[in-house]
Formats: sequence, C-alpha cells, structure tokens
Amino acid sequence: MQEVFPTNQELNEMLGTEKYNVWVGICNLVENLYEMDILRKNTSWNNWKYEHKYRRGGKTLCTLYAKDNCFCIQIIFGKDERAKFENEQHTYSDEIQSIYNNSTTYHDGKWMYFEPVNSLLEDIQKLLHIKRLPNKK
Repeated sequence: MQEVFPTNQELNEMLGTEKYNVWVGICNLVENLYEMDILRKNTSWNNWKYEHKYRRGGKTLCTLYAKDNCFCIQIIFGKDERAKFENEQHTYSDEIQSIYNNSTTYHDGKWMYFEPVNSLLEDIQKLLHIKRLPNKK
C-alpha cells in the first residue's frame, strides 16, 4: 500500500496557520542552505501522524513530526556536536539552552526534541550549522 502524505493545504489545516507558517519557515531554511534528501512517511511513533526527515549520506540533519495542532523538530547531537554547542551555548536564547540542558542523552547522542516558534529560527539555523555546514551556494 502506497503512503499518502498531506498536501500543503492539509498540513496547514492539521497544524493551524501559525504553526504551519513556522513549519514552512524551517523547511525553507533547510532547503535554502542544504542539498538534502527528504524522507517522508506516515508514522505512529509517539502519536505523531507524519514524519518529514532531512538526510544526506546516511546522516540525518533534522526531522519534523506533525499531528493535529502540533509539530516538533528533532535534532540529535553526537559527542563532538555537544562539545561545540556547549562551548557556544551562551550565544543561544534561554529557551534553546533550557531545551538542550533538559534533553535526554542516549548512547548515540543528545536528542533535542521541541516545538519551535518563529522566534527560534535563528537559533535553529545555528544548531543545524553545528550538525552540518550548508552545502548550497
């Protein structure tokens, strides 16, 4: 059975306009800076309905998850990435610092998982730069 992904209009209706605009802002940010494969699937992980993953060369940059009136971004930092963030943590908003400090560290890295807002787009861009330097000109 072929998966059916939400259209932009359906995603807007699922998230609500304000959250949909943040979703689009993050997608535009990633797609303007990075050449990435986009892996989309319907999911039931943690009650999310839809997964939108940016990946290249076997490594995930970030993943967006959506469900009714809610979405989140997941960014996972490995050991070296955590050290880099911790060295420049003071340059991030209090909200991002709190998210980082309260995120769980597993054997494969620190899993930051949060619902973004427009005011965090600049910090999200800096977090993504830690994961991978932009590869689009």
